[in-house]
Amino acid sequence: MIQMHGIRKEYHMGENVVTALDGVDISIKPREFVSIIGPSGSGKSTLMNIIGCLDVADEGEYLLDGQAIEDYSEDELAVVRSRKIGFVFQQFNLLSKMTAQENVELPLIYQGMRAGKRHRLSEEVLDRVGLLERMDHRPTELSGGQQQRVAIARALVTRPSLILADEPTGNLDSRTGAEIMQMFHELHRAGNTIVLITHDPAIAAQAPRAIHIHDGRVLNPTSESEAIV
Repeated sequence: MIQMHGIRKEYHMGENVVTALDGVDISIKPREFVSIIGPSGSGKSTLMNIIGCLDVADEGEYLLDGQAIEDYSEDELAVVRSRKIGFVFQQFNLLSKMTAQENVELPLIYQGMRAGKRHRLSEEVLDRVGLLERMDHRPTELSGGQQQRVAIARALVTRPSLILADEPTGNLDSRTGAEIMQMFHELHRAGNTIVLITHDPAIAAQAPRAIHIHDGRVLNPTSESEAIV
């Protein structure tokens, strides 16, 4: 599903050049559950943004489902982001004035889907994450764990083949974080490809495969059968 070769990304800050990614090579198969682990500033969030087509590399090749990203037009990339990839963020990124159901329906509104079908699909995914009874509540009326479940439902509603999760347990207590991780395991068993970005070894260890990144370089892309020690 994902193949990257020699990915390089630099940021220019005045006269200084910061190398975020320095020749990264990774490969992720369909239906894999992979964690990308590294400390703050290691380049893992930059890597996630490139995987998610939110940013582009300065050098290197990125193939998504066998097609080079550089061959996509801007409109085609927008379709990839809205239909093929589901994003889950640490900060939840829910709109405070909207209900849980309205937040979940946002990607479908952008797709131009009719209201009746939007309502049905949003109710299906809210039921899947155990929040159907709270669908009329706004984010301020939900706990942190419930807000993250809404965010996961929003990521799932377009039925993406790839889920990108950036520190999804970072703002949660350990018990709630464990519940969210259990949900990712369930999604993986259901056939989703999951890439989870984290700085926490305990969270990363729950994925069947881990990719360690440090100073913009991949250190040891482990095989699928290996666990983090």
